[in-house]
Amino acid sequence: MKILIYSVNFAPEQTGIGKYSGEMAAWLAEHGYDVRVVSAPPYYPRWQVDAKYRGRLFQREQWRGVSVWRAAIWIPKSLGGLKRILHLFSFAMTSFPLMLYQLAWRPNLVMVIAPAFVCAPVALLTARLSGADAWLHMQDFEADIAFRMNLLRGELLQRVVMRMERWLLKRFDVVSTISGRMVDRLLQKGVDAKSIRFFPNWVDISSIRATSSMSSYRSILDIAPNATVVLFSGSLGDKQGLMVVPMAARALAERKDVVFVICGDGVMKPQLMAACADLPNTRFLPLQPFERLGDLLCMADVHLLPQSSQAEDLVLPSKLSGMLASGRPVIATCHPGTELDAVVANCGIVVPPEDSEAVVRAVCTLAGDPALRARLGRAARLYAETHFERDAVLSRIFAPYTDDEDSVPNDVAA
Repeated sequence: MKILIYSVNFAPEQTGIGKYSGEMAAWLAEHGYDVRVVSAPPYYPRWQVDAKYRGRLFQREQWRGVSVWRAAIWIPKSLGGLKRILHLFSFAMTSFPLMLYQLAWRPNLVMVIAPAFVCAPVALLTARLSGADAWLHMQDFEADIAFRMNLLRGELLQRVVMRMERWLLKRFDVVSTISGRMVDRLLQKGVDAKSIRFFPNWVDISSIRATSSMSSYRSILDIAPNATVVLFSGSLGDKQGLMVVPMAARALAERKDVVFVICGDGVMKPQLMAACADLPNTRFLPLQPFERLGDLLCMADVHLLPQSSQAEDLVLPSKLSGMLASGRPVIATCHPGTELDAVVANCGIVVPPEDSEAVVRAVCTLAGDPALRARLGRAARLYAETHFERDAVLSRIFAPYTDDEDSVPNDVAA
């Protein structure tokens, strides 16, 4: 069975979509699938191309049994609505020849991961020319987010973009997404229910152990053993309402028993560091190696998961599965009735988006009640084991695609 994965982000050592597409490709290769990937050079979340990939239009490499083709991408110095589109469109253009090159290989399945949705037409064309099934996996609804966050503006432009999106969505054999609310949104956009699949972000449970032993990161960051660590780990982007973290830290600056740790890289990092410059209760870490993810997540006593209200139910943060697997409670900022609220309600505390005072109250509640933290942490781990375990998710989602049966599944997996 030949599977071609088309994703602008394929960087297993990083975070977010790049890590998930990498883990998925490696898992498929380990389970006997013949896998190729077309992607951009690693650049996210630092927004600069890794040094070893600079200066070449195309590159090819082998990684854990996967053949990876890289096409150059333009990285803007500053982000804006139009620049984001041109950034992603540049990859769609440079990767087009590489996708056509795969026609001779004759894949059975072409899977494109969005973002970036601008790559969807290239993936669809490649699938149709090669006789393969066309699969679009939606990690978020980037067009909806762009208009909600005013990255793109104008009623006419919105109508045009949404009609183009609707037209493309209906032409894929399979369209998958990561949450129940996002499945509902696909139905609202006119996608046939028989084509939709529920494909949640998974976690390798075995690599993140809900241990109570002391994380090495506490000594690295000079954090007292009895302090309550509130951790945010992930890409520092502008869709997450991250400024509640320094605001909450400032409100609790007098408490020596609570320490906020921000781990990751991204466009918001300079702003966050400036806001925390005079705060003794904050620590920063750069993006950490994947093999240390378990130790990092288990440093936390509490995970903090802020999300902008404008992105609610248009994306379910991929970092959530790792947080839950660590067996720690989560403080999530979202409105009642959202998908994130439904997940976190039984294993953490949900507060309104961008409400730093509510975040402070939640931190104080959990910091002062170790028994509550333990109970919510056990519920978090159980939820991860039940819903996000990697082998169970990937075995189910790719079961219809074997050497004996290449047909498109005809049901919605919920």
